[in-house]
Amino acid sequence: MQLPLFPLKSIFFPGETVPLHIFEERYKQLIQDCREEAITFGIPVFIYDQIAYGTEVQLVEVVNTYEGGEMDVVCVGRQAFKVISFQNHLPGKLYAGGEVEFIEDVHDATRQMKVGVLDKIKELYELMDVPFKTIPIDKFNMYGVIHKIGLSYEQEYQLLQMSKESERFSYIKSHLSTTIGVLKAVDRTKGAIKMNGDFKNFDPLDFKDFNIR
Repeated sequence: MQLPLFPLKSIFFPGETVPLHIFEERYKQLIQDCREEAITFGIPVFIYDQIAYGTEVQLVEVVNTYEGGEMDVVCVGRQAFKVISFQNHLPGKLYAGGEVEFIEDVHDATRQMKVGVLDKIKELYELMDVPFKTIPIDKFNMYGVIHKIGLSYEQEYQLLQMSKESERFSYIKSHLSTTIGVLKAVDRTKGAIKMNGDFKNFDPLDFKDFNIR
């Protein structure tokens, strides 16, 4: 399928709200086409000096229009895709485009997987002393918390490429387990330092008890 493309150094996921500030002429034209023709467009992720995967988005609302024609818009993520080909300009347009192949979203995660990840998120938030709002399992959408669990840009990009929900849950649970382990180790170290009064009062520059020749 051919899509208009708007490359960014940002990662958006299906179902996610996508706020954009539009100021370049080519993307003003793109938003105008979206309004008039009800087309969608893709946001491929610019990473490793290339674009290979991204997310199709749909325009929801133009929130503000400024005097110079700049716009604040809100879109919503739809489907992840792989870029097959790229053109700097679609025929008769200022903006880029290309052929994309949508990634099938396989909903194969079990209830047990979801409970396991939710428990890990709760544990992480408690360790960080951050309020955690309980999410019912039947309403739990991984993409709703994906930017809030300490994943790196590269890790989020890896998740975007995964078609199986079970694979994504396993990946996130592994990440959370590692992060929780690191935080607990830091807490133990802090506790040991606080308990060790001699360490706290030690002056590394006090050499009076040493016979230095």
